[in-house]
Amino acid sequence: MQYIHIASIDDERLKSFTHLTEPQLRNRLEPSMGMFIAESPKVIDRALAAEVEPVSFLVEESWLEGMAEEFDFVDRRWGADVPVYIATAEELRKITGYRLHRGALATMRRWTLPSVEEVCRNARRVAVMEDIVDPTNIGALMRSAAALDVDAVLVTPSCGDPLYRRAARVSMGTVFQVPWTRIGGDDRHYWPWKGIPQLKEAGFVTAALALSDDSIGLDDLVERLNNTPDTPGHIDRLAMIFGTEGDGLSKHTIAHADLTVKIPMSNGVDSLNVAASSAVTFWATRCLDR
Repeated sequence: MQYIHIASIDDERLKSFTHLTEPQLRNRLEPSMGMFIAESPKVIDRALAAEVEPVSFLVEESWLEGMAEEFDFVDRRWGADVPVYIATAEELRKITGYRLHRGALATMRRWTLPSVEEVCRNARRVAVMEDIVDPTNIGALMRSAAALDVDAVLVTPSCGDPLYRRAARVSMGTVFQVPWTRIGGDDRHYWPWKGIPQLKEAGFVTAALALSDDSIGLDDLVERLNNTPDTPGHIDRLAMIFGTEGDGLSKHTIAHADLTVKIPMSNGVDSLNVAASSAVTFWATRCLDR
């Protein structure tokens, strides 16, 4: 590694950490030079384990020894030219105003996202994030998907980026473990009019998590997953669709989905936050025979 001590966060070599917004990092000469920022050793570890290429590191001096194994791995895998910028805790705090980064940041190379067909080829359960924009909710859903054996995650064209710094951090780096891609790419007219038919053609029953007059209960959905293949209404492959904060799923998505599913509620509560509702749904529909 190239160890470079930095006197000030204003150093031009730290521009990707300090002066570029996340959309700018994503779109800068994308896809060949698109980047994102990984925050904290845990997230960095999981990114490296997934063979995500590092571009540079920004590390608090006291964390150098603790990251020796990561740097040795980078040397062996990508060569010794990756720079490690070293700064004091006081200088690093200037990036956000408080110690958010947990001692280490890394700029990492974006990869070309796989096709929906590749991601879903062997999947039995997939989650679809429709237009979810809060990075915390995106990261929480990804973490639940990893923990509860969801095979893949699809994000719609208007959904936020799972690689944004806060989303990846909230996911605890599981965004690098769960297969995911963007259905329809950046074509905002693709979902749901073409996206839902694409999932149906791939053999998925599409289930919109929403309140409507014809919603079935989550227990009913689970029963259809667990009954025998010759039972009427049996579900073999399931796509669970979760909507954006506030408005929930679009009326077009609800109209085109095979099923509308609700989680039974008590005490006058009509719905859960999408991070909570996705976790409940993933747990209930998990496949115990894996």
